[in-house]
Order: sequence, then C-alpha cells, then structure tokens
Amino acid sequence: MHKSAHILVLDPDPLNRVVLQNTLEETYLVTLSATPEQALTQLRGAGVDLIIMDNQQLGDAAEVFLQALKANAETAQLPVIVISASASFLDEAQSLQQGAVDYITKPFNPNIVKARVKIHLAIKQRNDQLSQQALIDGMTSLPNRRALDQTLAAFWRQCASGVRPLAVFVLGVDHFERYNQLFGHIRGDECLYKIAQVVAGLISNMDGFTARYDGGRFVALLRDISETEAQEVAEAMHKAVAALAIRHPQSPICAHVTVSVGICYTKADFSRAHRDPLDLAAAALNEARERQQKAVLSVV
Repeated sequence: MHKSAHILVLDPDPLNRVVLQNTLEETYLVTLSATPEQALTQLRGAGVDLIIMDNQQLGDAAEVFLQALKANAETAQLPVIVISASASFLDEAQSLQQGAVDYITKPFNPNIVKARVKIHLAIKQRNDQLSQQALIDGMTSLPNRRALDQTLAAFWRQCASGVRPLAVFVLGVDHFERYNQLFGHIRGDECLYKIAQVVAGLISNMDGFTARYDGGRFVALLRDISETEAQEVAEAMHKAVAALAIRHPQSPICAHVTVSVGICYTKADFSRAHRDPLDLAAAALNEARERQQKAVLSVV
C-alpha cells in the first residue's frame, strides 16, 4: 500500500511511540525516534513531511531540538505537532512560540491526532507547491534564477568539501535579439522553450542541473567530469540545438539558431564565493562569441 506521507515520531517513551505508530501507520509511513540526536540523523535525506514530538518527555531537549530544526534549511519548514500531558495554556503557548504548529494534550483521541495530522500535511503540501512554483521559470518550465543560486551554492559546498570538480556552463542563444525582432516575442519564447528542453534533457541524463539564467541564456551545472568531458558536453549542447533546425534568416553565423557556451571549470581552488564561477562562465561565453567559437573553457 502506498503511504501518503512520512511522519517522524520523537518520544523517549517506547509505549508512546508504539501507540502513535499504531494510530498512524495505516495511512502514513512512520519513523520512530527515541532521542533528538537520533531524530536529526533520521531526518537527513529521509523526506519526512511532519514531526510529532512529546515535549514533556523530552524536557529542555525539546526546545533545543526545535531550534536545530529551524537552523537547518532542509528542516526549517517542517511542521511539528507537540503532544503533551500538560494542559497548561502557558506550556501550549511556549511550544507554539518555539516553532510547533499544533499542540495536543494527553490522553489524546486517535481520531483527533489523525485529523490534525491530515490538516497540517495538507497545509505543507500547499506551501510546498507554492515554494516550487516560486522556483520555476514560467516560460521555459526550467528552474529560475533563484533556484539556480540555491543549487549552485549547494553544489559548490559539496564539491569543495570533497575537492571534486565542478563545471558551470553558461549557454547563450546567438543573435537572439535579431530573432525576436524578425519573428516577434511569441516565436522567441517558443524558440527558448525548445532549446531549454533539449539542453535540460541532455544535462539531466548526466545527473546535472539546468536553469534559465536571463533573456536568451541558460546555465548548466555538472559535477565530477573532466575538462575534456566538459568541452564534449558543450559540443553536445551545440549539436542538440542545431538539430532543432530553428530558422534564423537574420543570423550572420548560420541559417538556423545556434548557441555559444562559456565554461568555468573548478577542480582545486574553492576559496572564492560560489557565484564567481557563474561570472567567469558568462565572461567565457562573451569570449566565445568574440572569437566566433562554439565554446570557451576557463579553468580555475
């Protein structure tokens, strides 16, 4: 049976954990944690959608745990429902102020727990959808500049920690302004959409990331490839766009739409800010156009 969501139950009392598990496991995937440390470990990459915790059983560790959740970008938005034997309004208010979204007193009715969980999961799903929409470029359906900044920062940290190579590609449609002037912006948008799909398809097959940068430019990120492979990817991008055979009578380069690519390849020096490779790749793109080359690679 498909479980609709993943819930983590944090409670030092094994009986309480089992009761909550029996209450929820018919509908949800339930993970049990006895300590905050165990819970934080289980949260890593687990795709948890909601946390239920007994703050009275945890004592002072409950507030520390909530603070740890808020301090981590991956868990900061996770809804937390507190279950407590205390019916004190002050305790309830304190839990909500610390970051919990709801407070249920013991002894609890299983149907009340299920109803509250369902409500907060629905709210989270809606918020996730809104957040996802905020990271998508409406015209190309690719991740947008905001998503690019977040992903580039994450890739940079990952590659820096393991000294793994990172290739940043900035791909630009050649003479795109002339194309828009000739065919109009609607045709221009269609052109960008087609290019976005073929480039994103190429990069996704290599476990990479593609985003809309601005205007007629896109960015791709690839980890763990060599300099030679980076140049081969740029050539593959060029060929994939050429294969679309989108007419461009005003281009001084070719009768169809073409692209140029700038690459910043980092394999050792991760001392700079994560946005620097993006600027270097954009500069390499300009250099490629000036030299009338398909691609220029800058190694740092």
